[in-house]
Amino acid sequence: MTALAAGSLPALLPSSLSPAEVEERLSDPSRLARVAGDVQPPEGVRRSAVLVPILLHDAPTILLTLRAATLSAHAGQVAFPGGRIEPGETPEAAALREAAEEVGLDPRLPRLAGRLPGMVTGTGFHVVPVVALLDPPVTLTPQPAEVAEMFEYPLSRLLDPAAPERRSGVFGGRNREYWQWPHETQTIWGATAAMLRSLALALRD
Repeated sequence: MTALAAGSLPALLPSSLSPAEVEERLSDPSRLARVAGDVQPPEGVRRSAVLVPILLHDAPTILLTLRAATLSAHAGQVAFPGGRIEPGETPEAAALREAAEEVGLDPRLPRLAGRLPGMVTGTGFHVVPVVALLDPPVTLTPQPAEVAEMFEYPLSRLLDPAAPERRSGVFGGRNREYWQWPHETQTIWGATAAMLRSLALALRD
């Protein structure tokens, strides 16, 4: 069981936002609307949703997980809590359910701020990111079969336009370009990095 409390985080970078500023900016529909529009899911693609939890410490952070190495999809990758949307579920309901299952987040705690644009991953999922605000302290219990590690990423890094790098690589025999965010020990790339960039565009001036 892990308690996420104020006062145990990396130093605040000069360009960070206060919790009140984060909440104010994400309550403005025009900010989420100015991010590039949704990619519509092709026929037969698997529908899924993730929760993008922002912890409103004095220096706000974003909760990320490292997926267990034994999983059949995206094993060992940095991700947001999330998974498949079940029949009859909204993306919001699916994201909250999956976060409860993966990291033990009480679904009554998050305040949902809105959706980021959906995207289709290279592995055939259409993912809807649901942004949620959380007031610390928050006690979480990760499910070892799904989550190898949890960590917090400083939201202040999202405000630096120079932080994410555009890279390319060959995946499945095809050359693909992708975003990657800096971190001391983890590789934050692919769909998760693209969602972080969408959130960054919504928060920046």
